[in-house]
Amino acid sequence: MSAECLPMSVLPHISRLFRDYLAMEEQAPLRKWFGAVPSGHAWMGHLEPVAGSDALADALLRQSLAFGAGEATQRNIDRLRGGARVVVTGQQVGLLGGPLLTLLKAATAIARAKQASAATGIEHVPIFWLASEDHDLEEVDQVSLPGRHAMQTLGMGVDGHGAPVGGVRLGPGATQLVEQASELLSYAPVCDLLAQCYTAEATLAGAFARLMTRIFANHGLIVMDAAGREFHALGRSTLRAAIEGADELEAALLSRTAELESAGYHAQVLVKPGSSLLFLIDEGTGRRLPLRRVKVSAIGAQNAVWKAGAHTFTTAELLAILEAQPERISPNALLRPIFQDTILPTAAYVGGPSEVAYFAQSAVLYQAILGRVTPVLPRFSATLIQPAIAAVMARDEVSLDDILALGTVDALTLRLGARAMPIEGKRRLAAVGTAMDAELEVLTGYLASMDPSLGRAASISASKMRYQMNRLRRMAATFEVQKEASLRKHASAMMLHLFPDGHPQERVVGGVWFLAQQEDLIERLVDEAGGMCLGHAVIRL
Repeated sequence: MSAECLPMSVLPHISRLFRDYLAMEEQAPLRKWFGAVPSGHAWMGHLEPVAGSDALADALLRQSLAFGAGEATQRNIDRLRGGARVVVTGQQVGLLGGPLLTLLKAATAIARAKQASAATGIEHVPIFWLASEDHDLEEVDQVSLPGRHAMQTLGMGVDGHGAPVGGVRLGPGATQLVEQASELLSYAPVCDLLAQCYTAEATLAGAFARLMTRIFANHGLIVMDAAGREFHALGRSTLRAAIEGADELEAALLSRTAELESAGYHAQVLVKPGSSLLFLIDEGTGRRLPLRRVKVSAIGAQNAVWKAGAHTFTTAELLAILEAQPERISPNALLRPIFQDTILPTAAYVGGPSEVAYFAQSAVLYQAILGRVTPVLPRFSATLIQPAIAAVMARDEVSLDDILALGTVDALTLRLGARAMPIEGKRRLAAVGTAMDAELEVLTGYLASMDPSLGRAASISASKMRYQMNRLRRMAATFEVQKEASLRKHASAMMLHLFPDGHPQERVVGGVWFLAQQEDLIERLVDEAGGMCLGHAVIRL
């Protein structure tokens, strides 16, 4: 492997819970929340039987063929029918495949499934679960691709009216979307695939599924949209448990929230009294509405009153809907993995930092409903560096660590200006700064020995002098920047491609951008994901 593995702490906004999870040892207290050690192998070969493997395989085969699946995917479905375990990951159905992290998740699931199969002799197959039942259309109706000088965000502007996003049709704007993207991608071969998937008749979920199925065709990735009746019927027992056991599940979640907070963490999902783990699809409008309990009976859950929008339901009425139309009831973020693992024989789930945090709460639901906790593994995290950007970094002696630490174009530009300064100027500034610091330290100590108030005054004055010295350094660096305009251009290019708008590349830049740059990218990502970097990888293309 050619990737460099940096500590995960180089990325901003990584929670303490996720950092502690990555460092977790076999007997760590956090183990009970996550089911496995990230770097361990105990999860391999793990199997919890699920009912209806033939029905599951039949449904997946029909769906996969509609997505354009090839022989490798069909073989994996046959393996699943024969008792194979699965390594699952998933993501929202972002436009044109969404950000790079989508590809990294799928590559991780494929790599982990291969590793588990080789280590145990038991077949493991990768599955990508589409989060098509979400109703936040604005979040998925966009993709960001680098332009010449700034990030370009493309969108369809479609209206889902609060319905699950997966079923939203693209409409005539799909042609313009693909054309805009193709121009930014320099009409690379992947653009033909985008045109085939993103058509006016396609839905957001259908287009995304076809794209992912084709991109990972050689690795047999099974792309699964569980929003339909068949899959909801297979997972009906968990949805029923969430209705009938709402009181007990709420109490368990509130207890886990208190446990997390007492350990110095915070809950990813706020659980309020009377809330539920479910959504209901309104039969008239198609909107996905949160279910909540407005009247909790003291004589049992069967007598509770539930509300979704303006409609109220008894528990018996909800159970009747579940029996006749299971696709109308869907799980929230905490219940979704349990619903998933009711349907699938899951050996492990691959998730990002936020999903791992969800699992710390979902573990109590796993235990209550399934009597076990599915292990969660971290997705591969990486920044991809194109040859042109790598050349600029080498010329200016900048590392990815520098870019992430500095965070802005202005700060990086000043760093480049300081490095471009003549060696004599650097020596003189360094000499003066060092001498001043030494003398100020001696003087401050001497005055403090005479009188504490003099010492405090000296410390304040010394800080002002150091500020002015740093200001002089910045002025000298700025002069170099003004003298050599290319420095700001270099800084802008590096930030645009590697840390756009102060966010990690993998969370912003569309994965198709990198597919357009390197045709064998998927093979590379699967290989690198197998390297078990539990930090953040730097991959030079």
